[in-house]
Amino acid sequence: MKQVRPLSPHLQIYKPQITSILSIMHRLTGIGLSVGTILIVLWLTSLSLGESSYEYYIIFVKSVFGKLILIAFTFALSYHLSNGIRHLFWDLGYGFELDVVFKSGVVVIFSTLVLTSLVWIYILF
Repeated sequence: MKQVRPLSPHLQIYKPQITSILSIMHRLTGIGLSVGTILIVLWLTSLSLGESSYEYYIIFVKSVFGKLILIAFTFALSYHLSNGIRHLFWDLGYGFELDVVFKSGVVVIFSTLVLTSLVWIYILF
């Protein structure tokens, strides 16, 4: 007779918490930064290949899709920076109380939005 073993909880049972969401976002933005780095390499490559190559790059960057990629890259950079500072405090042993974890998570989200907005306000104006 086959013994029935209990199933361990899985993602559909757990209620998302700010710490788990921010942890997933940290990983996703890390991937986004890697992809954005390719954009920087393409920029440098287009510069080294001459004016006509650089013009194609500028056409891409000025397109709606190109701007969305740059905004996403800026968001990823801002988020990774903000959450990285939060992790530095954790490495020093500060901020592990549940209320502080929640508040610092909100600060990370807020600072990410503010930093991204400030960068793009500066770029556009």
